[in-house]
Order: sequence, then C-alpha cells, then structure tokens
Amino acid sequence: MRDEIIRAITTDGYVKASVITGRDLVERARNIHTLLPVATAALGRTLMAASMMGDALKIDGSSVTLQIKGGGPLGTVLAVSDDCGNVRGYVQNPHVELMEKAPGKLDVGRAVGENGSLTVIKDLGMKEPYIGTIDLLSGEIADDVAAYFVESEQIPTACALGVLVGTDQSVTAAGGYLIQLLPGASEDIITKIEAGVARVGSVSRALEGGLDGEGLLRAVLSDFELEILETHPVEYRCYCSRDRVTRALISMGREELADLIAEQGKAELTCQFCDKVYRYTREDLEEILAGM
Repeated sequence: MRDEIIRAITTDGYVKASVITGRDLVERARNIHTLLPVATAALGRTLMAASMMGDALKIDGSSVTLQIKGGGPLGTVLAVSDDCGNVRGYVQNPHVELMEKAPGKLDVGRAVGENGSLTVIKDLGMKEPYIGTIDLLSGEIADDVAAYFVESEQIPTACALGVLVGTDQSVTAAGGYLIQLLPGASEDIITKIEAGVARVGSVSRALEGGLDGEGLLRAVLSDFELEILETHPVEYRCYCSRDRVTRALISMGREELADLIAEQGKAELTCQFCDKVYRYTREDLEEILAGM
C-alpha cells in the first residue's frame, strides 16, 4: 500500500474529508531518528496530521507546522508539511523507553504529556504567518488536532490517527483521517459520522486488517455517498541543502561568524529533520566571511 492522501466530499455537500496512509513515511522517520516505539507512534501521528493539513492549503509554497509541547518525557514533537502533504519532523527525545497503557497498546498521551500546548503555524507566503495555539486535551494528538480545529477555526472535526509498531520496532501500519463539517450540516449528519467513527475503531488495526485509504474513508462514512476529489502520493521529504546551511551561517552575522572561526576553526551542522551533517573547514568559513 503506497503512502497517499485522498480528499473527498459527500455528495450532499455537508462533509469534507481527507485520509492518509503513511507507513513508509513514518518508517523513514523512525530510521532517520532511530526512534523507539512510543516516539515512533507520537511523531508518526503528528507527521500524518501535518500532512493532511498542509495538503488542504493548496497554496504554492505554503506550509503547516505542528508543534506539540506536552511536558512529557518525549519533549517537543514537531512536524512540517509542504502544500502537497510531504512532511518532515523530529521528536526531542527519541529514545524514551516503552510506555504502554496495556500490553501492545502504546501510551502516547503519557509520553507526550497533557500539560502543555499544540501550536499550528500556517505560512501562506504573506508577511506574517497565522499562529494558533490551544491547550492540550490528552496528548494523544488526534484529539488535540480535532480540538484545535474547533477552538481556533470553528470547524467541527473528527480526527483519527494510528501507528502500529511491530515486535521488531518497524512500522507495520500507519494512517489517519480528518472529517470536517461544512456550513448547514445537521445534527443527524453529526450522529452518522460519530457512529461511523465508533464502528471502524482503530485506524491502524483497520489498515492492518486489509483496508486501504479509500476503503477506510468509505467505511467511516458508509452512511454517505462520497465523491473522490483527488488522490496523490506523499512522502517524508527534507528540503535541507548546503546552500541553505550556508545561508544560516551568513545569518549569524560577521562578528559571530568570525568568533566561530577563531574559537573552533571549523563547523559541523546537523539537519534536525534528516540528521544529515554539513561540514565546513576553516577555509570554507573564511570564504563565506569574505563574501559577506
């Protein structure tokens, strides 16, 4: 099953929905950051939520950043999506030991913590980005994303996110959905959505059981006629480059860069999203300084 986002709308025009399958992108994040299972689940959920939110912008060059600070042992969990749903991210403490609610059930909420905030930053290419922050509800991420839409954007939303980690710590299934009400939706429509969410249950288990993304969406919204609007692949994608890192060094300013050369004589900078290391010799740094 490939990683992809599917966007749909009900034919009555009252419900829009996105679904993501993301096993490969979450597995890539696990490998890059050497994540242990509870960190894999937390970052994976955050990456997929950001992916669906970024994809929904449909503005060239725009991006969405989700930053979760819950006070738990994982520390900050952060994910950034471009306008096509391609994502990158990290978790501050990737090697938190196994935390379970029950055997085989990871306790993401406790690992993330619930005494903190979810911040959403939407960069739409304007002078200032839109920033919305809410207090965390549970740290389980899907609940908090749904609460963000209700509190900050006044959009009633159902969100489910799941990452299933195998006994070898690899990702065996990952996916999620966002279902949102459009103006004019009745209480009956809300009741049908709630029933569908309860009927399908765990996203990761549904995917492991053989459903693909469209099948998952149709199962949750089985009481509605669906029109599929778009289907396209997504991936874990980092945009770092030596040019970008060089610009970051330039942004330090002449004095600070000169101090770096005098004190260390070299620089090694690691991308927080893909862990690639960029190395600069004294000659490299002096050349950058001369060009400033």
